[in-house]
Amino acid sequence: MNKQASVPPPMNGRDPSNLRGDPITGDRYFSKEFAQKEWDHLWTKIWHVAGRTAELEEAGDYVVHNFMKESVICVRQHDGSVKAFYNSCAHRGMRLVQDSSSVDAFTCPYHGWRHGLDGVVEYAQDADDFVKGNPCGKAKLKELRCETWGGFVWYTMDDNAPSLHDYLYPMMEVYQRYDMEKAVRVAWYRIALNANWKFVTDNFSESYHTRTAHPQVPPWIDQDVDSARLEIWPNGLGRTVQPMRPSLTDRPEGGGNAMFEGELRKWDIDPDKYETYEEFAIQGWKDLKAAKRKLWKEKGYLHYEHLNEEEITDSPHTVMFPNVTISFLPDNLVFFRSEPHPDDPEKCYFDLWCMAFPVEGQTEVESIMAGIRPLEEATHCEHRDFDQGRGIPELAGQIVYQDMELAEGMQAGMHSRGYSDAYLSAQETKVRFFHEVLNDWIEGRKP
Repeated sequence: MNKQASVPPPMNGRDPSNLRGDPITGDRYFSKEFAQKEWDHLWTKIWHVAGRTAELEEAGDYVVHNFMKESVICVRQHDGSVKAFYNSCAHRGMRLVQDSSSVDAFTCPYHGWRHGLDGVVEYAQDADDFVKGNPCGKAKLKELRCETWGGFVWYTMDDNAPSLHDYLYPMMEVYQRYDMEKAVRVAWYRIALNANWKFVTDNFSESYHTRTAHPQVPPWIDQDVDSARLEIWPNGLGRTVQPMRPSLTDRPEGGGNAMFEGELRKWDIDPDKYETYEEFAIQGWKDLKAAKRKLWKEKGYLHYEHLNEEEITDSPHTVMFPNVTISFLPDNLVFFRSEPHPDDPEKCYFDLWCMAFPVEGQTEVESIMAGIRPLEEATHCEHRDFDQGRGIPELAGQIVYQDMELAEGMQAGMHSRGYSDAYLSAQETKVRFFHEVLNDWIEGRKP
């Protein structure tokens, strides 16, 4: 990627004049008819994330992505490329594999047909006993378009979809300075929630709830109403750029701020030199930028090399329409995704991938959403039911846990005769914008 690639200016994500005013009605969260429209006009058209490129190191390594009632295999080829196929045997449609792994070929567990990594049938029992002729070298798995970006493997079910670059535009340009491929996934969860998938995108499209739901956040991320920059692009992508400094509105009880003080000391800055809390927060944040720019190489933060002044200290929290959110932090990437349940629109699966950039000398990291973890790739996905928090006790008190605690209450509220539309603040403009872009898709105006 060209390090100087231009980025088109975003629209102001705080300006309601960018909206049509489409109502956010409750039935969108529980109607099976609406869910069917989403399948027909959205999910079969967009680009999906199947997994991480780090899972596909050698030829034959593959990931399986099950989405609703569909299943897709993405597999590393001998030439280093990645191909995607429907997980459906060319013989009679049997699922070939259940879990991600590595193979020399895909062998059907039903009748033994063997498909090469390129999807072409290599072996079939009694190969000359077919009316259509020997299937070997002829029959093959149905292929999907597949691309990689940011250390992620993407595919689309739509042969006519725009390229991944155009679909995500301008995210490849916006985040061209992050060496995303080198991030290590240290925590990997898939959590069943009793809520519609859109609750997750709604939640990550605004920070208005933070002061109430996440009181631990303001001491280290300034989410005051006038501090963050809100941006949106016409294709539904948007982000909230927040300074990673203490809020001047919500100060820790008893004074002081151990978290930010520790961050300053880590970069050889004396937090006691500031005479006021305002100077500590604002000038300390500016001093932190300068220290990181000066000392990054010496301290082993090699991923800072191409980051700009904003990126080395701030948090651009980014929603990639319709269901992927990535928090870009100086030392971490946090991937969130919600996917609908195959049968019940009032349920979904919530994916949490905590990733950290390697730093010389570090053997463990604070993963932001999942606590302290070893700085190494998680070997498997933790499949859990949220179960009012009982299913993931190790995440209790984390930001993402607090979000999930709200999901069932919001889902129940969508059924109320007392709810007809959201009454939004300007800083929640991106919530309605998401729903308007969703309407464009299901009504045939996108992509």
